[in-house]
Amino acid sequence: MVDPESDAPLRIAVVGLVHQHAEGLLWNAARRDDLELVGVVEPDRELFSRLASKYGLGDELRFDDTATMLDAVQPEAVSVMTSIADHLPVIEVCAPRGVHALVEKPLAFDAAAAARMAELATEHGVQVLTNFETSWYPSLRTAAALVRDGSFAPLRRMVFRHGHRGPREIGCYEEFLAWLCDPEQNGGGALVDFGCYGAALATWLMDGERPLSVTATASTLKPEIYPDVDDDATIVLRYPTATAVIGASWAWTHDNKEMDLHSETGSLHAGKWNSLARRAPDGELEQVTPTPLPAAWADEWTYLRHVVRGECEVDPLSSIDLNVIVAEILDEARRQVASGR
Repeated sequence: MVDPESDAPLRIAVVGLVHQHAEGLLWNAARRDDLELVGVVEPDRELFSRLASKYGLGDELRFDDTATMLDAVQPEAVSVMTSIADHLPVIEVCAPRGVHALVEKPLAFDAAAAARMAELATEHGVQVLTNFETSWYPSLRTAAALVRDGSFAPLRRMVFRHGHRGPREIGCYEEFLAWLCDPEQNGGGALVDFGCYGAALATWLMDGERPLSVTATASTLKPEIYPDVDDDATIVLRYPTATAVIGASWAWTHDNKEMDLHSETGSLHAGKWNSLARRAPDGELEQVTPTPLPAAWADEWTYLRHVVRGECEVDPLSSIDLNVIVAEILDEARRQVASGR
């Protein structure tokens, strides 16, 4: 095992290539000296060969199953790039072996699965972290800091807009689409795929408080493209002192990751990366320069290495506790949509 104080690269494996975000790890591992890709679990040989050719992976890296890979190469951590439904089976294999995990958002769409992963993490003393692209936006971090220091408080209304034109429309590969558009594997469509962002951010901004109520609706606006899942959804979360409105869609005209925070002392608009503006009551929109993120939060792989080596604390947005609540919100939203409420 690697000494946690060592400067050696993080020994990381990827479980699944069916999530297109796996390419982010493959790209980074090929170019960075702080990451060492030691294994890839992907039973689909054609998919592995295609990405292996693109990123220069050797055939010796490929394994058919997670347990065999873990026992053979003993990574410090895994990046879980499977369907959402397969997150729990991977953690069930990794946690007893003391292997940390970073899963792509969301942790789960089923509250019971999320709770089980939390139990496994506690029982075996491992980190089970969830990655959201928005976690690495300085705009969101600075907006939250302005709320917490009282500059924009008390928080009354949160509005989140996340999504894009649709996974097929933006060119996601077929192996990704196969589970992303399967309600059994993804839990739904845009409701889960992008509703999780607003659920996570609202929970974070409310300091881990569970909402008093969850109200959800979902539609399939493009049934010829997405016949089995929703492609447009709205979730409303009610708190004692605030409301969150989550817009999740595969029907935007553009890539959309935006947050509006409304307080009694003004409002904040946070867009992607460094896009941030503030507005005083009845005032004009003013641009704000966000505070740069700490070096340990440069990206998900840098963050994972620092957490695994004990060099930084777990960020609440990625924490198992917060993401169990996110799964509870998604589960209730799915239940309401399924029942037609």
